[in-house]
Amino acid sequence: QVQLVESGGGVVHPGGSLRLSCAASGSWIDISTMRWYRQVPGQEREQVAAITNNGVTSYSHSAQDRFTISRDNAKNMVFLEMNSLNPEDTAVYYCNMRCRVGRAGGFWSDFWGLGTQVTVSS
Repeated sequence: QVQLVESGGGVVHPGGSLRLSCAASGSWIDISTMRWYRQVPGQEREQVAAITNNGVTSYSHSAQDRFTISRDNAKNMVFLEMNSLNPEDTAVYYCNMRCRVGRAGGFWSDFWGLGTQVTVSS
């Protein structure tokens, strides 16, 4: 129904920046909140940032003041601008969107991308 594809990951030196993108394709009635998560092997997936369909944003403590989430509703995309990266930011970053799918009124469901690797290393 809904496919999410992340891009923009890579290897960066400490203090560097990356911009992640996530594009949605498929079929849906509506998209509400878009989120970025990250996961380190052996650890739980943690939410990094979120943005509502009204543009209200929220961030984890570690992302606050360094990361910026934004969205383009016309293109069904969400972005994560990451600055001042440090080795603790190394993880697989996942895009998540809550979408209303189905027929008639539909139902809300969460969809995930396959992730993009971000590695911060000197």
